[in-house]
Amino acid sequence: MIVAEIDSAIQHQLLERISDARERSDALFRLVRPAALYDRPIPERHRIIFYLGHLEAFDWNLLHEVLGAKYFHPGFDRLFAFGIDPVGGGLPSDIASDWPSLDTVRDYVGKVRSALDEKLTHKALEPHAVTRDGFSLDTLLNVAVEHRLMHLETLAYMLHQLPFDKKVRQVSAPTLTTPPVTPRMTEIPAGVATTGLSRNAGSFGWDNEFEAHQTLVPAFEIDQFMVTNRQYLDFMSAGGYETRSLWSEAAWNWKNTNGVFHPVFWKKAPSGWFYRSMFEEIPLPLDWPVYVSHAEAMAYARWARKSLPTEEEWHRAAYGTPDGIEKRYPWGNQTPDPRYGNFNFNRWDPQPVNAFLRSQSTFGVASMLGNGWEWTSTIFAPFPGFDRFSFYAGYSADFFDGKHFVMKGGSARTADCMLRPTFRNWFQPHYQYVYAGFRCVSR
Repeated sequence: MIVAEIDSAIQHQLLERISDARERSDALFRLVRPAALYDRPIPERHRIIFYLGHLEAFDWNLLHEVLGAKYFHPGFDRLFAFGIDPVGGGLPSDIASDWPSLDTVRDYVGKVRSALDEKLTHKALEPHAVTRDGFSLDTLLNVAVEHRLMHLETLAYMLHQLPFDKKVRQVSAPTLTTPPVTPRMTEIPAGVATTGLSRNAGSFGWDNEFEAHQTLVPAFEIDQFMVTNRQYLDFMSAGGYETRSLWSEAAWNWKNTNGVFHPVFWKKAPSGWFYRSMFEEIPLPLDWPVYVSHAEAMAYARWARKSLPTEEEWHRAAYGTPDGIEKRYPWGNQTPDPRYGNFNFNRWDPQPVNAFLRSQSTFGVASMLGNGWEWTSTIFAPFPGFDRFSFYAGYSADFFDGKHFVMKGGSARTADCMLRPTFRNWFQPHYQYVYAGFRCVSR
């Protein structure tokens, strides 16, 4: 335990961000019709009701001790504590009646918020506040904010799989009209990629974002745009799902065991392929990015006689310049806004891959932030100098198992604070549901 001086202006900003994130999560749960809150849209994930309690349980477990708040429901604090890869990555076997009533969970949520808010507004804003394990309170509050924002995205792709009649239709920004996409590759000259965040930067980052280090990246070519549904349809028409040589042994077994023969967001009808958007089925938008698992992306890349980029190659294409100076965002140093991409909850679904040309990097690579996470070939692992968060020890370290791959970029449901160059996402290779596409490289 240490005593740290907390900047009241930073605290005030963080409390506003917590409030905004709560409003967003409340709105997302209102999208679900009450009777469906006990459904499980994705077999590998908890029922929706779990996440209603989880967001507050996480905040409570993270903050109550440092704020001096007293326990009032330790059973729920444990029940709603962990929400990723339940039962060791297998399929959960609980039934709906195992969970508390909706009113009981909502009562817990309200009490947690009231207890934390009272402490945050009266105690934490004093000139000195107690923190733990050497971490400042503003670090813990950033963790609480970004954890909730991450779940806004994971919940969105869960709800994407919920039947349409179980959701309350929402309105988002209109779909953009663009010229047909012409696939092309862009040359990236050799140069240094600085990945990771310096501990001296004074900026918030998750434990896996540290420490900053440099990698010399040889010259390569990369797709200007993410691979589209049209391009992926060509792969399927050429027998991509039936060609054994395109798949690793594990991917081939997974595909056949689970009957995977097309992207999970696609549906075949007598009249052709349709796309499952958030609120309706529509004819397959050919110029939208294809969303697939890492295994499917790898098979496509082999078919195209290309590869997936490494994390460092992706970073170099996004932020690099010929003179070696790296930019804050692919388009420059301007704050993210809707002109530069499909992110920060402005839409529920993708847009054409060529819809945001002003987002191009110095090397001419388009839309590297938003519109879909992008798979890399890099296995998720610690950077040199990694030191896990003692207050959230399993956040990253539990997934340094050689079975998860790094994703970069962001989707339509990614908050703009997580569009920073150092942010890393990761998933297992056989998980189809996330808003993730890819682009290929040639070396």
